[in-house]
Formats: sequence, C-alpha cells, structure tokens
Amino acid sequence: MKLTRYTDYALRVLLYLGARPDRLCSISEMAGAYAISQNHLMKVVHDLGKAGFVASARGRLGGIRLARPPGEIIIGSVVRHTEDGFDLVDCGSCIIAPACGATGVLREALAAFMAVLDSYTLDDLLARRVDMLSLFAPEAA
Repeated sequence: MKLTRYTDYALRVLLYLGARPDRLCSISEMAGAYAISQNHLMKVVHDLGKAGFVASARGRLGGIRLARPPGEIIIGSVVRHTEDGFDLVDCGSCIIAPACGATGVLREALAAFMAVLDSYTLDDLLARRVDMLSLFAPEAA
C-alpha cells in the first residue's frame, strides 16, 4: 500500500510541530525546511486544523502548533483522515469477486496495516526528536 503525498506532508507537518513544542511555527518555515510547495502545505495545514490536529494563532506573531499533546495524536487517525479510500484493488467491477478469496485476504491485510498505525502516536515517532532537529538547516531547527 502506498500513501499519498498529502498524507506524507500531513505527517511531516505534525512531526515538525511536535519537535518544537515550545514555539509557534510558520508554513513558510516548514515548506523551506522540507523543500516542498508552500501552497500545497497551506492546504494540508488548513485541513489538519479543521480536523483538530493543529491550531493556529493569527497575526504578525502568529503561527501553528499542535492542537493537543503528541501522545494523543494516533497515527492511524491521521492516515484515515488524509487518505480518501483504502481499496487495495477494485473488486466491485470484477466478475469473479463473489467467489474470489483475494477480497478477504486484502481486507485482512488492510486491517493489519491500520492496526499497526493505530498502535503508534505522534509521540512515538518523535522519540528521537533531538536527532531529527539536527537534520534541519540551522534556521529551521
């Protein structure tokens, strides 16, 4: 299974913010740190805000931060929110679907994949936050 770039960016935003719990961050700062499109990142951050994963403060000194502690952000919840569908294959239009064993196997595999993601929080992914911070350019750290 391959996750979309949108989910990748959402996880990157959460990791970036989680590694900096003591301050507000900007979208342009994150876009520069990851060398990704600021416009695309704005959409991701807006969506994460609507879902309650991030919070923003407006104004000249504003920015973005996590809306709740990293230990309360379940990775599986983020992935479910950012991915449109989880059909590994399109069985709906297949003539052998009613008798095919692949449908059940793929459903079970997806459930196992999501169970693993549900067993981790953002805090788990931030276990090496000091090492992570050192990988960014000095102005982004």
